[in-house]
Amino acid sequence: MNLNPHLTFNGECESAFRFYEKNLGGKITLMMTYGDSPIAAQAPPGWGDKILHATLSLGDHRLTGADVPPEHYQKPQGFSVLLHVSSAAEADRIFAVLKEGGTVQMPLQETFWAVRFGMVVDQFGTPWIVNCEKPV
Repeated sequence: MNLNPHLTFNGECESAFRFYEKNLGGKITLMMTYGDSPIAAQAPPGWGDKILHATLSLGDHRLTGADVPPEHYQKPQGFSVLLHVSSAAEADRIFAVLKEGGTVQMPLQETFWAVRFGMVVDQFGTPWIVNCEKPV
């Protein structure tokens, strides 16, 4: 069994996943639009170019997402996507990228458990936690 987050977007899935691919170092392995899917005829009007399913591979992990019609979209709440990084420099880089156009909830800083820890909601509305633990 694998546990992987699935994100929903209000029409910005492709932009978000291209941003994540560029800045998190993963690779988009699937990006299917409503128009290119077997349910194209059932897609809401004007949604042919919106994303029905996207997969971003990051090592052994997957982040998936999709655009949902506005009447079904809900702003993400009650969770964050946690990124464990191996160096303070990488934590600094990733946090700086994610906060562009977003909202910092907790500035990236040293804590009693981490060399770097911070919380941010990115420009697409996705909540992230960046964590770089102290060596044991």
